[in-house]
Amino acid sequence: MKLAKWQGLGNDYLIIDETALPVPLTNDAIGLLCDRHYGVGSDGILLHSAATGAVPGAVARMRVFNPDGGEPEMCGNGIRMFSRYLRRAGIVAADEFIIETLAGAIKPRLLADGTVRVDMAQARFRSANVDFPGADDVVGAVLQTRWRDFAFTFVDVGNPHCIIQVDDPAAFDVCGAGPAIEHHANFPNRANVEFIRAESDGSVTMRVWERGVGETQACGTGATAVGTAVVRLGLAQSPVLVHLLGGDLVIEVDQQEDPWRVFMTGPAEEVCSCELSSDLLQRLNWPTG
Repeated sequence: MKLAKWQGLGNDYLIIDETALPVPLTNDAIGLLCDRHYGVGSDGILLHSAATGAVPGAVARMRVFNPDGGEPEMCGNGIRMFSRYLRRAGIVAADEFIIETLAGAIKPRLLADGTVRVDMAQARFRSANVDFPGADDVVGAVLQTRWRDFAFTFVDVGNPHCIIQVDDPAAFDVCGAGPAIEHHANFPNRANVEFIRAESDGSVTMRVWERGVGETQACGTGATAVGTAVVRLGLAQSPVLVHLLGGDLVIEVDQQEDPWRVFMTGPAEEVCSCELSSDLLQRLNWPTG
């Protein structure tokens, strides 16, 4: 069985065409494929499926699976990879098109320099993904944890994000605080967690703890949420340059719409295409013939 591996700022995914699967994906199979020692290795899987018709004009459907088998609504780095994958596979010829996701319609534009600008739709400071009574939106609220209390801003960009300002993201214990916040009772569907510092030049530095994955080199939806939050908090102006461990993303916030519409621009590239060995297929309990 063939698949492709792509990366965007060091955040890597396996892209699989659903029609190539000999059997439906299971949590065990997803975990093994993503395992960096016993499988191919990745931060997750992007499953290419036919559009269901729920999103008018969509050329394809992208489903995202974390290594733990969880299916998040969207992946910002993944949508850039998936967009370029569709062009490389000859599925789309246009520079702009629509992709169906669990977060709804996502509109990427392939740019001449190889980067992808994505209309990430609208960012909200309140949604069903946060349970925080007594506020119209959740900006600068206090999250109480057994670890310590954190002032945070919540942003939903199709998936939930908890954004926390820290003195130095590089020195912060992301792996200690991240899991406690991801699973906090105020986030009924868990949350991605971004630890950020606004820089004097108007840019932002961040590290991210991704829901169901752990710390990663980059998170496109996380950077989108962070860019939105710092504009809302008056810490930066659009466009915002967001520094992640794997590189930079540019986030544009259109404040003329309500809720705000946000755009993300960044790179994506293919690492390799490969065919799974019979040994790995046997461990997956998939047919080898």
